[in-house]
Amino acid sequence: MSDSEKLKTFDEKRDEFKPYGLTSEIWRPQLMPKIDRHNEIELNYIPEGDITYFFSTGKVTVPPRKITLFWGLIPHKIIKSESDAPYFVVTIPFNLFLSWRLPSSIVDKILGGEVVVETVKSECGLDKPMFERWVSDMTGKQNQEAVSLEIQARILRLTKNMSVSGAKSTAILNPADASILERIVIYIAHHYNRPIKISDIGRAVGLHPDYANAIFKKAFGCTLSHYVAEERIGQVKRKLILTDMSITQIAFECGFNSISRFNSTFLDICGQTPRRYREQNR
Repeated sequence: MSDSEKLKTFDEKRDEFKPYGLTSEIWRPQLMPKIDRHNEIELNYIPEGDITYFFSTGKVTVPPRKITLFWGLIPHKIIKSESDAPYFVVTIPFNLFLSWRLPSSIVDKILGGEVVVETVKSECGLDKPMFERWVSDMTGKQNQEAVSLEIQARILRLTKNMSVSGAKSTAILNPADASILERIVIYIAHHYNRPIKISDIGRAVGLHPDYANAIFKKAFGCTLSHYVAEERIGQVKRKLILTDMSITQIAFECGFNSISRFNSTFLDICGQTPRRYREQNR
């Protein structure tokens, strides 16, 4: 491995939400000492062994020789690795990902917080050389536009391997709207533990609240209020699993100012009580 391809490792001092940008790098598998969050879409390719992530929805094992895709804004950390072999990580800026107008079958899953795993292993060993070329091109600051197009094409092929019928193109978003969406989700991620009104979000991005809500629903398929609730519940689920804090304390720390409202919201989104969720996942 050349000097330009030194293995990357997770920086535990890294600020939450600090952007990675468009990257293609080789990483060393390691247990992560803390949760990572960033607003890029993350693509993993593991030549050997498995890597297990912890998400607020539970554990997800990433298998070898299959493309895996998820939204880095969802809190995540590596908790287990079956091999010391390096693996590949690609990060894609949120607004660039939306601008590609990929089929809704995959975009909806990513924006909904799901981890998308390809259903078939790569054929003829094509993926590893492709990732190696991306790393080389991005390190040398060459052919970055070509790399971006190739990543887009590879994700499109992943979509074809998801065995989803009736896929349609996502709604067209202009670059300005994509940028606004990025600012909205970052604002919510920073302020979920405080009272948030739709007017607060609109003011933060310089838009009328109704318009901000409209373009958000167009892209995410839900209202801003529902997304704020899901962000809070995602944080609650993480604390229920990883801490011994009382459920009441967790609810107030995650932005709920009423226990009855918290319990009903958790039940609506998760289909069970917080106590039952903790018992099943600890």
